[in-house]
Amino acid sequence: MEVANESTAKKPKRLTSVVWNHFERVKKADICYAVCVHCNKKLSGSSNSGTTHLRNHLMRCLKRSNYDVSQLLAVKRRKKENTLTIANISYDEGQRKEDYMKPTIVKYEQDQRKDEAFNLGSSWFDPERSRLDLARMIILHGYPLAMVEHVGFKVFVKNMQPLFDVVHNSTIELSCVEIYMKEKQRIYDMLSKLQGRINLAIEMWSSPENSKYVCLTAHYVDDEWKLQKKILNFLTLDSSHTEDMLSDVIIKCLMDWDIDCKLFAMTFDDCLTNDDIVSRIRDQVSESRPRLSNGQLLDVRSAAHVLNSIAQDAIEALQVVIQKIRGSVKYVKSSQSILGKFNEIAQQQGIDNHKIVVLDYPLRWNSTYMMLETAVEYRNVFHHLPELDPDFALSDEEWERASSIVSYLKLLIEIINVFSSNKCPTANIYFPEICHVHIQLIEWCKSSDAFLSSLATKMKAKFDKYWSKCSLALAVAAILDPRFKMKLVEYYYSQIYGSTALERIKEASDGIKELFNAYSICSTLIDQGSALPGSSLPSSSNDTRDRLKGFDKFLHETSQSQTAISDLEKYLDEPVFPRNCDFNILNWWRVHTPRYPILSMMARDVLGTPMSTVAQEFAFNAGGRMLDSNQSSLPPDTRQVLICTRDWLRTQSDGACIIQLYLFKQTVLILYTSLMIYYRYQRNRCNTIVKSLCFTALR
Repeated sequence: MEVANESTAKKPKRLTSVVWNHFERVKKADICYAVCVHCNKKLSGSSNSGTTHLRNHLMRCLKRSNYDVSQLLAVKRRKKENTLTIANISYDEGQRKEDYMKPTIVKYEQDQRKDEAFNLGSSWFDPERSRLDLARMIILHGYPLAMVEHVGFKVFVKNMQPLFDVVHNSTIELSCVEIYMKEKQRIYDMLSKLQGRINLAIEMWSSPENSKYVCLTAHYVDDEWKLQKKILNFLTLDSSHTEDMLSDVIIKCLMDWDIDCKLFAMTFDDCLTNDDIVSRIRDQVSESRPRLSNGQLLDVRSAAHVLNSIAQDAIEALQVVIQKIRGSVKYVKSSQSILGKFNEIAQQQGIDNHKIVVLDYPLRWNSTYMMLETAVEYRNVFHHLPELDPDFALSDEEWERASSIVSYLKLLIEIINVFSSNKCPTANIYFPEICHVHIQLIEWCKSSDAFLSSLATKMKAKFDKYWSKCSLALAVAAILDPRFKMKLVEYYYSQIYGSTALERIKEASDGIKELFNAYSICSTLIDQGSALPGSSLPSSSNDTRDRLKGFDKFLHETSQSQTAISDLEKYLDEPVFPRNCDFNILNWWRVHTPRYPILSMMARDVLGTPMSTVAQEFAFNAGGRMLDSNQSSLPPDTRQVLICTRDWLRTQSDGACIIQLYLFKQTVLILYTSLMIYYRYQRNRCNTIVKSLCFTALR
């Protein structure tokens, strides 16, 4: 039956269901109709009819699948322009929940896909920008490149934006490379303009397939006095690479980034790294930079890694005891009845059981510490557990050793947490913590227990090798902390060295003076226009073109006595700054740069030296840093592109990354809301079916 004299209402009430995107609402007299925009079929549009019958029609509508996108947009525009008045229509919350419809599958012709941006109503769609946004999302969150070929992702994208042409795996990889090249140029330009110098952290990674990788990270204090770090390279070392070739790989990367003349210090994650590697790098990069004559500040080892290493020595030495405790814990946790009996004995022994026994995860040695710590507290309970396997029983001597090892590990964990959790790990924070470990190792070596003293001696030998390389760098950084200056060095060295402390204190004092003099020469050359800030000093090698290059150094040294008091002398003579928890050392030096122009230039480079390279999430890993299977399966160049670019995008300061993350979060929120609506719809549908079945059964 045809509907004649159709009239549009003037004051419509907003139609909330998505179903009305596919129907025109018309009115004849007091009767409302819903006309399908696909097949022109007329259905009831009364407010009492709901929308279920409209949704069911759309599922059966044959013409809907061939409906063109442009026509659908035109219908929406017509509905906006020719608004219909619908009287006495109301929707309750329950009705809105039912107004869910499956995503529309829209077909459109190939020639609709254009390279230029599409104007969709009030917004613009740019395929190129969307492609790069997708690549950034994959990079930022570590998604596999193959996700663009997943069916679920394609369906989601097509229903979200039908005009977007879903790209292939190889295409999105090229987009990632495009972003990488753009960001690399930005980082390159920034490093070339940096006033200060650059410190390089060198970390070794591995994979489940036993492949080896080297990660090079630049650490520096920028011109705003903020501590920054950027991953420069993530290289794959194939089986043909030997340890000797590592120096060539590092030098090539420095040359590629053009920062060899800006290098101040290198930090290796392994204290046992071959010294020849450091020597070859030192010989090949520019020698004329402000540093000590013996090059000690150029070679730093990671503090957290050496503490990790000596902790592993302690755990390995106690392995037999740990195996027994691990077996005892497994037994206690094997059933609720045994655990209940265990807790009952604990109450009888008067032990506060606020802690529960835990089983460790051997690859995370801090979890082994937690297992040992709780086991030691429940020592008497384990002893009185009658059903415990005799093989798991510990002697009193073994319990005492376990208790001592727990105190060792507790100290190491506390100090590693200080290093890894610090948001601004400037070099000055390490000296007091490392000195405290040194003092404790000396005390542990004095133990009357031969087992403990032997273990402590082994741990101290490994620590001493680290200390011999890094003690001066640690001390210089501590001296540049205005809260400590030379006083902290004097305090700790008197405890560590005893009668020879004055000699060691003088070494630290001479070391910082020598480094300051090198910076003073560099500053003089900058003032004379002979060098640029951040560049290296003129080479002292044989150069027949200028036989008076050494004159600059001679002039500086002979004129020292004629000039006013130096920055360093002025700084050391003044009282120490009061200690407080809110102290920001970089901000202090930024404020005091006019007062100490040369010393502040030196402080920026020293404080930016990474004395530890371990991230918080890897701080207690027994097996070192490893790639996951997805990353290790990528080609080497692609792997470097994704890892480096992810680091750059996450740390860039221009705010673009924050905006992208915000937009992504909004998309996730919309997706989550849609899933919740779908879930509620399916739940209500299931409830209806269950009720119907129940009524049928009752009949």
